[in-house]
Amino acid sequence: MASVNEKSIILGLFITGFLFYSFYLYATLPTISKFLTNNTERGKSTWQRYNCTACHQVYGLGGFLGPDLTNTYSKKGPEYIKAFLLKGTPVMPDFNLSDNEINSLLDYMKNIDASGNADPRSFIINRDGTIEQ
Repeated sequence: MASVNEKSIILGLFITGFLFYSFYLYATLPTISKFLTNNTERGKSTWQRYNCTACHQVYGLGGFLGPDLTNTYSKKGPEYIKAFLLKGTPVMPDFNLSDNEINSLLDYMKNIDASGNADPRSFIINRDGTIEQ
């Protein structure tokens, strides 16, 4: 059985290792290399205001009533998206969006599309908890 002194040393090593690793993780966080345009920011606000995540997913996160929209911009194009936003469907209501709101949402979806793929099954999980595509 270990003495109190040995237990204290082991506890100190664990705490030191934990603190070192925590500082390392926060010091090496990825940085955002580009800023969102004002129109893209307005699109994000519109997305949140109409609670699009309740039905739609982005990067596999969100509701399941509608499709994952992460890569819809490159796969279907802006006119396809615009048609749904203008008229709605039997499942998706017509939100009576203004032209500015539609254009902002299109910019936001274009920005999301350019950031990566939505399928989390293809992600590579690193030992430090970060992911790569």
